[in-house]
Amino acid sequence: MRRLVGETTLRPRQLILPMFVAEGADTPRPISSMPGVVQHTRDTLRKAAVEAVNAGVGGLMLFGIPKTRDAEGSGAIDPNGILNVALRDLRSELGDATVLMADTCLDEFTDHGHCGVLDADGGVDNDATLRVYAEMALAQVEAGAHLLGPSGMMDGQVGVIRGALDRAGHTDAGILAYSAKFASAFYGPFREAVDSQLKGDRKTYQQDPGNVREALREIELDIAEGADMVMVKPALSYLDVIRAAAEASPVPVAAYNISGEYAMVEAAAANGWLDRERTILEVLTSIRRAGADMILTYWAAEAAAWLD
Repeated sequence: MRRLVGETTLRPRQLILPMFVAEGADTPRPISSMPGVVQHTRDTLRKAAVEAVNAGVGGLMLFGIPKTRDAEGSGAIDPNGILNVALRDLRSELGDATVLMADTCLDEFTDHGHCGVLDADGGVDNDATLRVYAEMALAQVEAGAHLLGPSGMMDGQVGVIRGALDRAGHTDAGILAYSAKFASAFYGPFREAVDSQLKGDRKTYQQDPGNVREALREIELDIAEGADMVMVKPALSYLDVIRAAAEASPVPVAAYNISGEYAMVEAAAANGWLDRERTILEVLTSIRRAGADMILTYWAAEAAAWLD
């Protein structure tokens, strides 16, 4: 009876699995603050990706962890950089069996940990960063990405990437824009996951957690620049923003159930304070109920198996 009258669906195809791959790793490296999540080797990445696709997930979002970093994040545009190599691996392994996505941002590749290149005063140079994003986007599509995820929150990033793709003939490549990405405390475990070099914070380019209208304005701008999908990140503390985005957006809305949200549930479940499976499904259902068409979550493959 509950299934018959249920108002909110949660299906494997609505879930996207973020995955980490580390350059030079010979065994998977556990991430202590995210139990069950690892920095993959190239081989274990392939295996885990196949398993996730077989479980029915809708897509994979890939993050690369390089051995060396520099101020410009040059590993991001290097065809032999770890992220681009891993994209080629997965495209060769999976073809078009899933939607292969790439994090189009410099923070994993810079020695200062910021999402863009810095100016002489140590601030993030928005326009100089856009030029690098355009090169990075081309490298990722040529490596096999179907969908790009510009997550740096630089002004104009979607338009610059769309223009670069179109000029190069990659008109079928899509953009999942991180349009409303807030300066959140919940990113902590992710910093460990990518060995972030960040000192300080990203408040000069990520959004104020108290602002909803600003988030909707950013979403509107990204759609005008050519975004095929837009994202709200984080998810659980921003369900109202997801709802507002879903009501306003003419394109699909994604939400990222981020590392800190994952870590809290895993910690509580490990202590016996919560029923793990029920809690995970309730969390994901709440994000769908708020209006997200798709959810990036580290539980994607596991939850997909439960749902089917």
